[in-house]
Amino acid sequence: MLWQIGLAACGAACFLYYGVICACLHKWDSTFSRFWPAAGLLFLLLAALFRWTDLDGILAGLFLLAAAVFLFTEGKILSGMRKGRTGKCRYLIVLGAHVEKDQITDSLRRRLDTALEYLKTHPDTLAVLSGGQGKGEAVTEAAAMAGYLQQRGIREERLFQEDRSTTTEENLKFSRAFLADPEAAVGIVSNNFHLYRACALARRLGYQKVFPLPAGCHPVLFPNYMVRECFAVWKSWGRLILSKI
Repeated sequence: MLWQIGLAACGAACFLYYGVICACLHKWDSTFSRFWPAAGLLFLLLAALFRWTDLDGILAGLFLLAAAVFLFTEGKILSGMRKGRTGKCRYLIVLGAHVEKDQITDSLRRRLDTALEYLKTHPDTLAVLSGGQGKGEAVTEAAAMAGYLQQRGIREERLFQEDRSTTTEENLKFSRAFLADPEAAVGIVSNNFHLYRACALARRLGYQKVFPLPAGCHPVLFPNYMVRECFAVWKSWGRLILSKI
């Protein structure tokens, strides 16, 4: 009975959270947000299975195992949110995010404001703005980022535009071409939830000195992004394991 109540409560919480996202952002199809009603239905289905099957012990064990893996991964993601020692970074790599036509979105603005603060206090640091042009984008993410920073006083000669990448791995792979010294200290700028995976990918690609510079995210969307990033981390781990086989 307790399992049924707990799972049903989790399902209700998922539907409620989806409603909060829709109400706060005034849209029903925010990135990854439709995961929540699907998860809500899954929890309700599990609650029904606990009631109508004799496999409650097996189901409970599988659920606890999945929860343990999920919590372990979330702990890894949280560990990547701590700001590194970035006082001597020669370069920043600002990872791109979706642009609405040619307008900077909230997540990208937060990344750029973090980079802007650092660039203003470290006048010798150069920035690689990394992001190509995706669906619904009128300009490349790199161009949109360059315009934003130049309007706020950062000179064009300090900014390099990497405008081919469409994934985090490509961001980091293609950005290396702009680093005159491959062993220089590099600050990775992205939203806090993204930095564990981004820095791990950077080290895997051969970056020698990587420091995270975390930007925040919309507080309502933080749980949404944390769960989405969990799946992205699992995918990254899976690819790493397969590459070793």
